[in-house]
Amino acid sequence: MKDCIFCEIAAGRAPAAMLFEGERLVAFGDTRPIRPGHVQIVPRAHVETFDDLPADLAAEIVVAGQGLARAMKRHYGVARVGFVFTGNEVAHVHAHLVPLHAATDITSRRYTDPGVPRVGPGAVAGEIAALRQSWEAVR
Repeated sequence: MKDCIFCEIAAGRAPAAMLFEGERLVAFGDTRPIRPGHVQIVPRAHVETFDDLPADLAAEIVVAGQGLARAMKRHYGVARVGFVFTGNEVAHVHAHLVPLHAATDITSRRYTDPGVPRVGPGAVAGEIAALRQSWEAVR
């Protein structure tokens, strides 16, 4: 894809601190890391959004992420590694892996700040019922 930095990195035309290069995936260090060791796993094929990602390629990214998470736990001495599919900063789906040193490393303050009010169960149930209808329409 023209003008996609992740396509350029995957093709070797843009610099990156490569962790690994596979037939269908590459993994490299994030240049704006949340924590040291923050890595991105990117498919070589240009896919803009997570929901367009073929299931076999998504599974390959998850399996690579599991292996990297085990390495990160050992290397950084952390109990958990965050794994998040994104694609909003760069319109090329990618997974972030972050060794979690603090609860807020990839979690919004909305979840960790006791001052942020929770939504009541009725509101959650209503939202989920409406979403279920949309989900059933696309299945």
